[in-house]
Amino acid sequence: MKINLSTQVNQDYLSVKNGFDETLFTKLSPPFPPVKLARFDGSEVGDLVSLELNFLLFKQLWTSEITQSQTDEKEYFFVDEGIKLPFFLKKWRHKHRIIKEGNETIIRDEVEFSAPFGLATLLLYPAIYLQFLYRKPIYRRIFSIK
Repeated sequence: MKINLSTQVNQDYLSVKNGFDETLFTKLSPPFPPVKLARFDGSEVGDLVSLELNFLLFKQLWTSEITQSQTDEKEYFFVDEGIKLPFFLKKWRHKHRIIKEGNETIIRDEVEFSAPFGLATLLLYPAIYLQFLYRKPIYRRIFSIK
């Protein structure tokens, strides 16, 4: 299943690139499930990011590895792919694109995921979509020109 969401922000793309750090990552975490950042190496190839998801009655570890990262005069992107996923996910690939748009930037989340079986993938879609929709006002607030 694929989800693509774009958010236009009022900063140049290199400033936005520099803002994609541990602080931003923690601000993007939705209220549920509560997320504890266990490890954050960064967004370069080989870096790891590990989260502990707290579902109140149980916890799940989610670890992704950065498998691609590139910057050019028009765009910066990096890709995280799940290497240890919660039980409800079989596959996770998230391409974070930061695209130059004049003096502004488009932040584009391109997500591919699947659950262990087809129906579960469909059932997960609204929850994952809402998690990324939740990011849009946060991106706009953090990356507004001050």
